[in-house]
Amino acid sequence: MNRVAITGIGIVAPGAVGVESFRAMLDAGTTAVTPIDRFDTEGLSAHTAALVRDFKARDYISPMKLRRMNTLSRYALAAARLAVDDAGVELSHESGVAVGTAFGPVQTSVDYMQEYVAKGAALAPPQLFAESVANAPGSHIAIELDLRGFNVTVTQRESSLLAAAMVGSAQIVKKAVPSAIIGGVDEVNEIVFSVLDRIGALCHGEGELTELMRPFDRRRNGMAIGEGSAMFVAEGTPSRAPYGWLSGFGIARDTKASISAWGTGYEQVATAMRNAIDDAGLRVSDVDAIYASANGTKRGDHLIKTIRGEGYQLSVGLAAASLRAPR
Repeated sequence: MNRVAITGIGIVAPGAVGVESFRAMLDAGTTAVTPIDRFDTEGLSAHTAALVRDFKARDYISPMKLRRMNTLSRYALAAARLAVDDAGVELSHESGVAVGTAFGPVQTSVDYMQEYVAKGAALAPPQLFAESVANAPGSHIAIELDLRGFNVTVTQRESSLLAAAMVGSAQIVKKAVPSAIIGGVDEVNEIVFSVLDRIGALCHGEGELTELMRPFDRRRNGMAIGEGSAMFVAEGTPSRAPYGWLSGFGIARDTKASISAWGTGYEQVATAMRNAIDDAGLRVSDVDAIYASANGTKRGDHLIKTIRGEGYQLSVGLAAASLRAPR
């Protein structure tokens, strides 16, 4: 694979909107994980998450269009606009869009079905139905920015954004498009949170142990989830000095994983990493650091620890914030 430049970054995150604000929050070591007040968590083990609170969608979207968008679409479109502004470039109309979302518009689907059951098909709000599909955010981005290239949305759990980056980068490398908006978007809602809590995926209080995500800690008992959107301007020929490059991708399948849990096939994760290094035309010795998801789950963190024993004796950075970025 040839390298694809990242020339613009747009972020709508818990505690920060915009790349500079987000960088300052990270530098300050400030957490955005707080008690949930959006819905009732009584009866659940977990009670905290990283929620977007100070985001004003009207600063990025006109009122008439805003009322037709759900939360996911608002986050994604605002982040895309911020990315384009950050890049300081007017994207070609032939540019594409690739978006990843782990859970998609679950809340919108619930809202629509409640209206459908209560009022019948004729009176159920059509704008809710239009927003109940996972590719709605990507469609809004393409319409608002007048991007007529490919438009794809990937839903592949935690790897959704990376998969979208792989698809988008491949299109740029093949010169099908000169550039693309690539990113991810998700929201915290009651159903997703409750399901993750029921399967034991979320960090929670346990005896004297407070509810806190503890990556690579022997006391870890789950992850803390967050919401928001991160979008990137990706270009085949950079219009400015890039933040960095997408140089290679790797895929492997852990057959030991289930639909509700991480697997134990560390060798498959290592294979994916080696495939990415090969795709980039590099050697393991060329890699300076691994940025792990480090989500604080027993199995997930154990995979990373085991991989380090496979020859990746590197500095491991903990990318355990509320938003995940491409490696």
